[in-house]
Amino acid sequence: MNNIANNHWVDRRLGSQRVAARSLPRFPGVPDLSHELTGAVAAVAKVRRESRLIPAGVIFGMVLLAMLAVCATVTMRSRAELQNSSEQYKKLSDELNDLVRSNAVLRTEVRHLQSDPAVIESAARARLNMVRPNEIVVPLETSDSNSPQRR
Repeated sequence: MNNIANNHWVDRRLGSQRVAARSLPRFPGVPDLSHELTGAVAAVAKVRRESRLIPAGVIFGMVLLAMLAVCATVTMRSRAELQNSSEQYKKLSDELNDLVRSNAVLRTEVRHLQSDPAVIESAARARLNMVRPNEIVVPLETSDSNSPQRR
């Protein structure tokens, strides 16, 4: 509604400028700018009138559609990132739980190795190949590829 009033005012202003340009005397050497200004303002008024060819509702609908598309794109991207983050969180929490269980088993083993004499002895025999002073070691040859062969 405001554009209609402004265009009407521009059109009336053009008419008044034409009347003023006809009634004022022309001075020699001064270029006639009123015709140029009148033509420019008339061109602006014509563009404004022609711009009303697309109804405001159509323009408003296009803006709403563009905003809806942007919102949908942002929402889809956010949901994808949320899903990836949830999967990564689940994977890391499972890994953390496995490490906590493994750590508990190792603590129990360390506690047994520090306090239980039977566990200490079996670990020394298995890992360090230790024997008691009164025991006799009899080496046995096996046919494994790792053992040295006799010639």
